[in-house]
Amino acid sequence: MTAPVNALTLSVIWGALQSIAVEIGTTVHRTAYSEQAREGQDFSVAVFDPRGRMVAQGPYSPGHMGAMSFAVKNALVVHPVETLRPGDAILLNDPLLGSGHFPDFFITQPAFLDGRLMGFVVNILHHTDVGGQRPGSQGVVGIFDYFQEGLRIPPTRVWSEYRENEAVVGIIAANTRTPDKVLGDLRAQRSALRVGEQRLVELAERYGSETLHAAMEEILSRTESSMRSAIRKIPDGAYHFEDFMDDFGPGTPPLRVAVTVTVSGDEVQVDFTGSAPQTASGLNSYINYTRSYSYAAVKCLTDPLGPMNEGALRPIAVEAPLGSFLNPRPPAGGGPRAVICYRIFEAVIGALAPAVPDRVAAASSHMANPTFGGYDPARKRRFVAYELVLGGTGARATKDGVEAMCAAFNASNIPVEAQEQNHPIVVERFELIPDSAGPGRFRGGCGIRRDMKFLAEDGKLTNLSERQRFAPWGLFGGKSGSLARTVINPGAEARVVHGKTSEDFGHGDVISFQLSGSGGYGDPFERDPARVLEDVLDGYVSLDQARTAYGVVVDPATMTVNTKATEGLRHA
Repeated sequence: MTAPVNALTLSVIWGALQSIAVEIGTTVHRTAYSEQAREGQDFSVAVFDPRGRMVAQGPYSPGHMGAMSFAVKNALVVHPVETLRPGDAILLNDPLLGSGHFPDFFITQPAFLDGRLMGFVVNILHHTDVGGQRPGSQGVVGIFDYFQEGLRIPPTRVWSEYRENEAVVGIIAANTRTPDKVLGDLRAQRSALRVGEQRLVELAERYGSETLHAAMEEILSRTESSMRSAIRKIPDGAYHFEDFMDDFGPGTPPLRVAVTVTVSGDEVQVDFTGSAPQTASGLNSYINYTRSYSYAAVKCLTDPLGPMNEGALRPIAVEAPLGSFLNPRPPAGGGPRAVICYRIFEAVIGALAPAVPDRVAAASSHMANPTFGGYDPARKRRFVAYELVLGGTGARATKDGVEAMCAAFNASNIPVEAQEQNHPIVVERFELIPDSAGPGRFRGGCGIRRDMKFLAEDGKLTNLSERQRFAPWGLFGGKSGSLARTVINPGAEARVVHGKTSEDFGHGDVISFQLSGSGGYGDPFERDPARVLEDVLDGYVSLDQARTAYGVVVDPATMTVNTKATEGLRHA
């Protein structure tokens, strides 16, 4: 029996495992070719123990992290541990086995010391294009199965003893519109894992494999204990909530997201029974992706500062009816499933709001994640551009929402300079939208407007946006944020386009992504008038909205609060 690890050694090993994950991520960040990886950080990394259990993760997307545990287990079913050698690495992107769509490439690499397995280093990166019907591989309309969405890779040993399988990599290159970015990102992933492998082996050499593995076991056990302790503080009960996705394409009905979160002692069950059936489109979420954002929501409300690893997931069960759009039967489409993540995450938050009102946030401004393709006449080549527009976060019990931040995962708005340097794009506007935030005692974050002029020919837009029909909700008297919309050529000849449409556009066209505002928290008439005045001076709130939504009268001549008029209006 292995002796227990002393507290100091355990702390150092835990810090080292986190550091390894961050170093893997930093290597991807610095060496990747694509804008979404270098600038948007649409990737994730983690360290696993020899049994394929996640022990430490990098500070990246929870949509990847929850699914990563299943991806690793699925990879090891096809390639058992006893068949692996140093330098082997397994690649997969199967939607059912990974995180739900083809652009996400998972790579699992073992780390050995003197022939003994120390664990695994793993990463996943969203690739720019993997073929399929639309540039960017995220089409909604016209998809009836995932064979239309691009190249599907089952668990495949693409690297054997550090040697790349040129035939497999050649097949990948032949099935993408952007082989330079895809191969560059793929090799960045692989190189980063080589760094992680070396660091994990160095850690095992320093403390010994027995001590390292005992520490991993202790980390998982303590994490589980901390999570169960946090869950016990939530009152037992079954908590219900429902929300709606706008639709799954022009002329289609809304998609119901129904959830029951049951808290029983130190366990939580998340059940999406009652949600809409799977769709004949790309808009479906395979179960691993649904699990991921359910895990993330429960984690945020229970033990947000504790480690996120397999120990934290053990007390949480997530179910969705097979055949629903949150657990579709293959080969259902799933390319644009990222647009669903906010609704999964917020449905669980909304359900638990009555139980933990001081910890929850109102609904956030929904992201836009469109992709574009076409011909770049200046560079004389075809291109695919991935865009990520992130609006404000929902208001909280003690604070306003935050502008231009991702609420459900840890990505970033892609900088204007990166898009303009690499694509035939000029970003004409990138600004907050006044009066878009949901009023409340604490205000929601504002929506974002991003106008992009395309100097491209034969342009193809695959739109991926939400909250154009159902506004982000407020909590405990807080009001909803404004609705989103997408407009081609805003102005006198504006053409409003559907949030999930596939559209053509021409040279010089401007596409304007106008995101919804976030929900407010608490009665707006309880907001400090001085805070309302600050919002007016900052341009977040107009004089008219200050009066009508908050009951605050601001003198336009002096730009000060008329206290007497405000008191009268609020009492009235």
